[in-house]
Amino acid sequence: MRTICADKYNIHIGHDSLAELDTFLSKSYYSSFIILVDENTKKKCLPIVRKSFSTAHSLYIIQIKSGEKNKNIRNCEKIWRELSGQNADRESLIINLGGGVITDIGGFAASTYKRGIDFINIPTTLLAQADTSVGGKTGIDFMNFKNQIGTFAFPKAVFIHPLFLETLDKKELLSGFAEVIKHGLIADKNYWEQIQASVGRDLKSRPAESWNKLISESVEIKIKIVVADPYENGLRKALNFGHTIGHAIESASLKSKKKMLHGEAIALGMICEAYLSRKCCGLSSQELDSITEFIVSIFKPPPLKSQAKQLIGLMQQDKKNKDSEINFTLLSAIGKAEINNSCSEELIEESIHFLNAICNQ
Repeated sequence: MRTICADKYNIHIGHDSLAELDTFLSKSYYSSFIILVDENTKKKCLPIVRKSFSTAHSLYIIQIKSGEKNKNIRNCEKIWRELSGQNADRESLIINLGGGVITDIGGFAASTYKRGIDFINIPTTLLAQADTSVGGKTGIDFMNFKNQIGTFAFPKAVFIHPLFLETLDKKELLSGFAEVIKHGLIADKNYWEQIQASVGRDLKSRPAESWNKLISESVEIKIKIVVADPYENGLRKALNFGHTIGHAIESASLKSKKKMLHGEAIALGMICEAYLSRKCCGLSSQELDSITEFIVSIFKPPPLKSQAKQLIGLMQQDKKNKDSEINFTLLSAIGKAEINNSCSEELIEESIHFLNAICNQ
């Protein structure tokens, strides 16, 4: 097992992480334990967590439905009501067992209930293990805008058990892999090259054990950035590469019959924003080709059905914007992010046309 210190808490990665969870709970002072799950993690992951306990920990279960569309104020109210119904006090602990939706909404509910109670994360998807469960961002979607309401609140610990990845289908693995790609692109060219060379194209056949190093590398990159800038005043904005256009694509898909997973939308956002990087920040044409060819080979995305004007309208509501300008994190080179860039609407439209042309090849 590997333990990474994130300043305010520890992240435990490996097959012994659940034993560490048992130790954490056994030594804790908490008055009660509430575990937040969805229908999938209740069935596939909760039994594994329970079996890891050496002593009987009494857990009250709160269940919400899976999926981004359920990361909303209604489900947050449900969590608050159930906490109140169980007489949860400020010494209670919420255990978030699930993917990014669970860790986001669970962390937000915990950070606001009785002005804040403790929580821990047990991420079960690659997206959550490599990215969303660490860093201290919590939130819910509002009016179809991603993470429009939220807080900065840090977990007391994170326990990453890579064997949970065996419960995922290829689509879910791909979604998480987009954030792994992002970490290499914004911070470490050597890591990017390792991803290209060693991961291969069939993620589903990759043994869970072999994910340990990849997850650890991504967590190390993210935590180094977050510790330096926990509240996103500067450096942490590097983590937004691909997310300005990606979040707009994801939000637009939530209104359609064919909804996209977060990482699928971010992968498309990275292609568009790599194009903007070429136009605005000097990213070389060779590196642009390297990024787009690799992402297309992994995700095989179809062209977007959403109109560029619709996507730009969604980007104008992005919480990262300043002075009414759409804010981007771009790349001057692979491994070097450049924060606080604005681009014209015409150039943004051009990047979306570039994406569709690539997808049509």
